[in-house]
Amino acid sequence: MIVDVGGIKVHQGALDAGQQAELVEQVRRVVRAAPLFRPETKRGGKMSVRMTSAGRYGWISDRAGYRYERTHPDGPEWPPIPAIAKDIWRDVSGVSCDPQSCLINFYDADAKMGMHQDRDEANFEMPVVSISLGDDALFRVGGPERGGKTQSIWLSSGDVAVMGGEARLNYHGIDRLRTGSSTLLPHGGRINLTLRVVD
Repeated sequence: MIVDVGGIKVHQGALDAGQQAELVEQVRRVVRAAPLFRPETKRGGKMSVRMTSAGRYGWISDRAGYRYERTHPDGPEWPPIPAIAKDIWRDVSGVSCDPQSCLINFYDADAKMGMHQDRDEANFEMPVVSISLGDDALFRVGGPERGGKTQSIWLSSGDVAVMGGEARLNYHGIDRLRTGSSTLLPHGGRINLTLRVVD
């Protein structure tokens, strides 16, 4: 089923249990090659999520600002994007080109993501595709300007959200997790993969 939340299309249950488990294994392989790190904000604080990336580019945040880089902060190039994630992109993105970057965020029980826009990419006609794994997360969506009315939906493991068209630059964030709502990750928490075309 597809649910519209502020123009963002949420494909509920897009990945079955077997696909979710296999994608988690593929993410673990990425993390072994490019370990999770806690990004620093422009103001010098630390984000509550831990992050890594796969693909040609990875997303970096530090005092120098937000940007895409070709290499992990430790030096090596990013590993390839997980195959299942690329398949999902091809199924739901509506565009012919493949993603160049897959951001991987890990949320523990206390992590959240403030309201923000995804605007570090060159072409906003390209969508952002987000895959949820693990515990449910309360996803909040606003409009293209900060402030104003918002809508919320619980994203469950296996859900896929597509931010495209007029909703491509809508503000969005994760308010909290529903701890223990999924058994996919042995120690709980949530993995979120977001696929983007950068150039």
